[in-house]
Amino acid sequence: MVDRSAAGPAPVVEFAPAKVNLTLAVRGRREDGYHALESLVAFAAVGDRLVLQAGPTPALSIEGRFAGAAGPVEDNLVLRAARALAARVEGLKLGTFALTKCLPVAAGLGGGSADAAAALRLLARLNGLDRNDPRLRAAAAACGADVPVCLSPCSRWMGGTGDVLSQPIALPVLPAVLVNPAVALPTRDVFAALEAGPAGADGAVSPAFPTVPSDNRELVAFLAKSGNDLEPAAVALAPVIADVLARLRAFEGVRLARMSGSGATCFGLFESEDAAERAACALRAERPRWWIRATTLGGAVPLREAEDLSAPGASARARCKTRRLPSSPP
Repeated sequence: MVDRSAAGPAPVVEFAPAKVNLTLAVRGRREDGYHALESLVAFAAVGDRLVLQAGPTPALSIEGRFAGAAGPVEDNLVLRAARALAARVEGLKLGTFALTKCLPVAAGLGGGSADAAAALRLLARLNGLDRNDPRLRAAAAACGADVPVCLSPCSRWMGGTGDVLSQPIALPVLPAVLVNPAVALPTRDVFAALEAGPAGADGAVSPAFPTVPSDNRELVAFLAKSGNDLEPAAVALAPVIADVLARLRAFEGVRLARMSGSGATCFGLFESEDAAERAACALRAERPRWWIRATTLGGAVPLREAEDLSAPGASARARCKTRRLPSSPP
């Protein structure tokens, strides 16, 4: 029998779900050079997995399919988040992080931001910080524009440079397929290729975000009236994105196909989870090098558990299915 008092505290785990931009409007370039955005975001039931073992100093190990693309460990957003919170919380307990990198990098899914947010949630749990502690939000904002919305990964509007967030929105569960054509597309390159005029006063977003329908079909119709303003610039840099969208739109049961974030990942919304799984399996057979996942968007996102069906030992049948995980307690 293991003596946990001698072994130290048990490690804690958080799921870092992929962020998907269901809509993305660029409101213009601000005087400080940043772009003002307005986006309806949802989170997927696929993502990275982050474990924290309490210890004296922050450290990080990375494994998983996309570990090699994650860049130098010392520059990883997980450690940057830990340092940002330590600078704001005197005597913060730290430790060693272990990241399983299941999401593609520079893919328009906010993977690095999701990892940073998961690190902040883990440190908050370890140190008994309230999830609404303003120091958590400040540390998140210091790490990047997408980290604040990932800190509490609920469907919501985000605006400005990511600093304006609506209250959580109860979106219905949306069966979906996520597809990345094995192309890394840095956000800075897409914005550099974007032609955007000056933003309005202070780069402000709408004074009130639009009301989002709660009915599944009405929601898809609402989304169809919008788009992703970054898509033309991204397609110019990576024409394969247009191929991904055309293929998704050709599947039976698809209701909407669009690029997420700055690309190159695209998503298709489907009539049912079975239709999404069939499309994912068919597309995987055609394009075995692409990253393809049938999943769900919206609904409840589990934060304490994660499955990586892309692991080398996963069976072909398992890779064609994504099992929805039970929700975790807050």
